[in-house]
Amino acid sequence: MGNALGDQLREVRQIRGLALKAVAEPAKISIAYLQKLEGGDVQQPNPNVLHRLAKVLEIPYPTLMELAGYVVPEKDGVLAANTFDHALSSSDLTEEERRAVAAFIAHLRDQRR
Repeated sequence: MGNALGDQLREVRQIRGLALKAVAEPAKISIAYLQKLEGGDVQQPNPNVLHRLAKVLEIPYPTLMELAGYVVPEKDGVLAANTFDHALSSSDLTEEERRAVAAFIAHLRDQRR
């Protein structure tokens, strides 16, 4: 599976044009810890840390929990995590396609503001 959590954190942070410090500070973690998360050096980060990162990066919390290896509760037999997020992380898309889709989503969110 590799480093799905770290890759997702880094990818979203970079797409949003955020420096490590711009994510670490509001998430109340050190830059060094964020680098360890992105590098895959943390086995199962604290759910509270994942929740704060989800808020800062505007990623669904259940998605980060699942990527970190936690069991995500099901609702009516369907995973609570966003199906779209699963599609983005599937092997059906190339890295370039995933970045393009994520950039488009960020653009749509920016237009709503």
